[in-house]
Parts: sequence; structure tokens; C-alpha cells
Amino acid sequence: MDAQRRGETDPADQWVLDPQTGTYQLRLDAPGQPDVSTPTPGEPAPVQDTAAPTGNAPRASRRANGRRKAKPKASRKRRALVWTAGGVGFALVAVSIGGYLVYQHFNNNINTVDVGDAGSRNATTDGPMNILVIGTDSRVGLGHQYGDAGSVGHADTTILFHVSKDRSNATALSIPRDLITDIPDCPTRQKDGSTKVIPGEHNVRFNTSLGQEGRDPGCTMRTAEALTGLKIDHFMMANFNAVKDLSTAVGGVDVCLAKDIDDKGGSGLRLSKGHHVVEGEQALAFVRTRHSVGFGGDLDRIKLQQQFLSSLIRKMKSSGTLTDPQKLWSLADVATKALTVDTGIGSVKKLSELAQDLSSVPPKNITFATVPVVDNPAEKVHTSVVLNNPSAKELFEMVQADNSLTSVRTKASASHAPSPLDGPKAAPINVRVNVLNGSGTFGAAQATLDWLQNTEGVTRSSNGGNAPGTIDKTTLVYAPNQADQARRLAAMMGLSAAALKQGTTNAAPRAPMTLTLGKDFTTPGKPLSPPPAPTTAPTDVQHVQADEDICAK
Repeated sequence: MDAQRRGETDPADQWVLDPQTGTYQLRLDAPGQPDVSTPTPGEPAPVQDTAAPTGNAPRASRRANGRRKAKPKASRKRRALVWTAGGVGFALVAVSIGGYLVYQHFNNNINTVDVGDAGSRNATTDGPMNILVIGTDSRVGLGHQYGDAGSVGHADTTILFHVSKDRSNATALSIPRDLITDIPDCPTRQKDGSTKVIPGEHNVRFNTSLGQEGRDPGCTMRTAEALTGLKIDHFMMANFNAVKDLSTAVGGVDVCLAKDIDDKGGSGLRLSKGHHVVEGEQALAFVRTRHSVGFGGDLDRIKLQQQFLSSLIRKMKSSGTLTDPQKLWSLADVATKALTVDTGIGSVKKLSELAQDLSSVPPKNITFATVPVVDNPAEKVHTSVVLNNPSAKELFEMVQADNSLTSVRTKASASHAPSPLDGPKAAPINVRVNVLNGSGTFGAAQATLDWLQNTEGVTRSSNGGNAPGTIDKTTLVYAPNQADQARRLAAMMGLSAAALKQGTTNAAPRAPMTLTLGKDFTTPGKPLSPPPAPTTAPTDVQHVQADEDICAK
């Protein structure tokens, strides 16, 4: 409107609908522009055409008073505007096409497997995330170069990558390939779209969860879930070529050896003591070698693989890789070609979302550890291993509880208030409580009362009868000045912090607390919640951070 009042052209009037294409085009002679026959200040008058009109010229084009208006010439400014608008439009189209082609290029690289309900359909989650990284020794398509040509392979290397809820830390648990475990029944998607259930097996090696009997990565995910108690969200699988190509794409991976290695009977690795940068075939030989390190077994090879992956993570997160367009393109191209993933993250967009979600975890807070195992006692010549309990059980509980293996000041620990379970506890004789039955089990309140009075010494307790209705979880309601009583009763009953409900005002001196039994109640004296998970790793679990530079022995 302001432009029209000044006698200028409204920019919106310059975009005219072309009825033949159905699109808007920039027109500098669109209605609303000043009459070119009237010179604007500072601009020369248009040259008039003195040629006589043809006899067939329309009346509107015939000259007035014997003369016809000349066709105006566009000013340099307007010609420049035309070219600028056209150039910008061309650039936008080119960028759009280029971006689409790049997206399609990477998207077409990705191989996916539909693992059904074994994984999550969402690329990211608000809670902790578990990703199973699988290295297969499949030789399909690799010829005779690595022996056993055409082998469908096994889960030769498996790492359960647990990322904390607040994304401040991560734990990478290596699962030994020769661990004896159970493989559950596994529904697998066939090429014709049907689903075939592959029967499970008992007391077999973990590595047979992939490839054997037609098992897909979803079977390995289900096996890892049954073993650790952790829900696996996604998997990423790589073969021999992936190790070679990824190590080359980042410009080599730094590794260190505490002694010379000459593996003539296995991987063929030959490296002297000290630091080296390996890539391609040499990188593959490094992660495959085992005969020349430690005791020559798979557990020692796992340490080499953890060192290699730690160094690879550091290299990928370094500024030299992430700011170099050529390296970044090469890395993205190789990664999308090298990896096979589940359909939940089976696109560039979803992989980008996942990468962005996990990018905040610093290498110093990524801890590598190996599931605790011992030699299989059922074998005379030990070629397999079994879980070393209770260390393995404690380690799994620790990860299930989202507790870091490293001392990390997490976002959660920095912001959360102290637990209501922490603090002094009153003597049992000073605990006053009224017990209500909301469990739906007849006599639960009286049974609890008898136990409290006769076994625990809580003599100032009473039976409040039935609650207004049944509840799922047992609760204890108390006043601020009864916190020490609540902590004592919670310790007796095995109540979690979530079960304690503190009021806002203090209670009268002899007022009781209110304990309402829920459906989770079973027997007086049996804890209503499991004991807290360990917050430190068992002493026999060796673990290292991804930012540590360790030389393999």
C-alpha cells in the first residue's frame, strides 16, 4: 500500500499467473507499474516509433494524432533485476535437485532388515537407548580371500551399546561370541513377505544367533535381550568390508601395541611395538587377530576391538573429520553402504536423527567393558565360556538401572533432589502407622500388623481396615515431621522412594502415618520393591573409557 501511494510498483503485482503453466512468473510490465510514456525523474524520455502502422494493426496500437507510442526499453536496473531473479531461481532449483539427489544417493546405499517387534520403530526415544552393534564374519560375496568362501557367517563380534537417559554417558558391553546361552524362538521375515519362526536352542554359542538356521539380526537382538534383561531398540551390522572402508574414510585409526605382533596363522597382522595408524586390510587384520595377543583367545581379541572402536570414535568426533567436506562425504557414503540396520532407522533422515540424539555423549564418558565369563566347566578342553555370576548379574542390573560404569556427574544427578530414603531413621518403638488394605487380598492388613508388632517391634501400629478401593502399588503417606518414621518403615517393608508420599504440613505429636497395601503386596516381610541396583561396577569387571590410549599386550 505504501508503494502504491508513492506511485511505485507493489512487488506483489510483478508476479503474474501464467495460465498455460499454472505458475507465477516475474513480469516487469505487470499492471501497476508507472506509464513508461511518462519519464520518471532522472530517466530519459522513451524514444517514439515513427514508423507507419500497418493496415491490419489493432485500433489500440494505432498512433494518436498520427503517431504511435514506441515500445519502451527496459532500464539496465530492470534488466539486472530480471537476470538476478532468474539466477536466484535457477540456483534454488539446482540446490533443491542436488539436495534431493544427495539424499537419494545415501538413502539407496542403506540395507535394512525388518526385525518385527524385536526392535523399535522410532529412531530416538526420551529414555535410555540400547543399540546392538554386530560384526558378522560372513564371507558372502568376498570370494576366497578370507577363507570359508560363501559362509553366511555368525555374530562374530557383538557389542550392546547402552546410552543413558540424559545422554551424558554410554556403556558398551562386549558379549563373547563363545558364550554358552539360550537362543529364543525367532520370527523372521522371508523374501516373499511371510514370517517363519525359527525354533530356539538351549546351551549353544551366542554367535549362532545370527546366520545359522536362517537367523537374522532380530534373532541376535532377542538373544541379547534374554541374556541381559535389556530391551534392544536397534541394531547396526557390519561385515569385513565395513571395517576396511570406514577406517580408510576417516584417514586411518590410531592403535597401540605393547609388543611386536606377527600373526602368521590367523589374520596375517604384522606390526611392531608402539603406535600405528591402520586402515583398510591392515585395520581388518588388527580387529581379527587373536593368536598373538594375551592368551590367544577371543577374550583378548575383544580388547583389541574395543581399543580400535575407541580410537575410531575419537577420530570420527574430531574436528578434522567433521569439518572436512571431502572426509565427511566419504564417511557418510561408506557408512551408509557398509551398515545394515533395522527398518526403524533405515533411512538417512532417521539415521541423522539418531546420530544427532547421540552426538552429545563425549568419548571420556563412553565406557567399554566385557560381560564377565569363566571357562565352561562342562568341557575338558575349554573352547567356550559361561556367565560368571554374580558379577554378570550385578553388571546387567547396573546397566538396566541406567547407572554409568564411570564416575560421571550426569545431568540427572546434578538436578535431582535427595532421595526421601536418605537420612536418619526412627527407632521401631517410635513408629506410628495405621495399616489399610487396598491389595484385594483378604486379611492382608491384619497379617502385616501382626508382623510389624511381633517381629519388627512396631507396637504403635493399628489396623485401619479396608481402603476405599484397591490400588496397584503400596503407598506410605506421612508428614514432614514424620520423615524419620517413614524411612524406618520403608526399610522394613522394602518400599521404594516412589512409594513415599510426603504431605506439606506437620502432623500432631501422636498422629500415625498411613500405610495402604497395594496389589504388589504378597507376604509381610517380603520386600515390595527390588533392592537398588549397584552404582559401581564389580571389581572383576575390567573397563576402559573411549578417550584412553591403551597399548594392547
